[in-house]
Amino acid sequence: MSEPASEFSPGHAPVPGPARAASHLRIVLVGTQHPGNIGAAARAMKTMGLRRLVLVAPERWPDEAAYRRSAGAEDVLGDAPVLGTLAEAVADCQWVLGCTARSRRVALEELSPRVAASRAWATANRAGEVALVFGRERTGLDNDELQLCHAAVHIPSDPAFSSLNLAAAVQVLAYELRLAVLEGAAVAPLPSTLQGEAELRTDPPATHAQMEGLFGQLDAALVDLDFHKGRASASAMRKLRRLYLRAALSEREVRLLRGILADTQRMARLAGQNGS
Repeated sequence: MSEPASEFSPGHAPVPGPARAASHLRIVLVGTQHPGNIGAAARAMKTMGLRRLVLVAPERWPDEAAYRRSAGAEDVLGDAPVLGTLAEAVADCQWVLGCTARSRRVALEELSPRVAASRAWATANRAGEVALVFGRERTGLDNDELQLCHAAVHIPSDPAFSSLNLAAAVQVLAYELRLAVLEGAAVAPLPSTLQGEAELRTDPPATHAQMEGLFGQLDAALVDLDFHKGRASASAMRKLRRLYLRAALSEREVRLLRGILADTQRMARLAGQNGS
């Protein structure tokens, strides 16, 4: 018996809801060193109904090896934008997942591929753009790139032989996303960063770029207030980033906070002038 047609089967009209949500999911490859892995990742995506690939600073691109390895997914490669930084690639996203080995350097919520896929699908279906980010073959994502992620995805491979090819990792997550679609994960619970009032809000959630703007202004305001008292600001800012990301701020809330910070900076400058 043949498999029942799904919303992504060739020659069948897509179901509006799932197809619309799928258009909000992107796979982001950062600093890929071997172009063949880009092609293989594109093939892995297309077999699971994903089409949006974003490349960040690949070492060799364009390259014939990528198109050879894509084996029919040349359209995915041809449509993939090439950007200089991860921040650019996720600027319009509301949820960013970093696919990485476990790390104690950056404190992120760690999700299994199945939970990550379910949450990613639910978020794309309800709240906007989602990115699944994969790092370099040898070194993965660096600390600054992990700071741009809301949560981490860890594939539980055998510790005795844990090395997983980049395209294979993409295939694992793409497969789990496929299962999430077929099992109706549109009703799955939203991630902790989007729970609570998120479904009741009429204001759109803040984008990644808007949150980064808030973090930059917050850091500057804390310096103006001499909050750090000569200490490095990195540790405090990591904790504040996690706090604000958990709050799942809307665009209006970000504007409100930035207005407060602007007045705080203005008063700090006036106090400095009066004290001089």
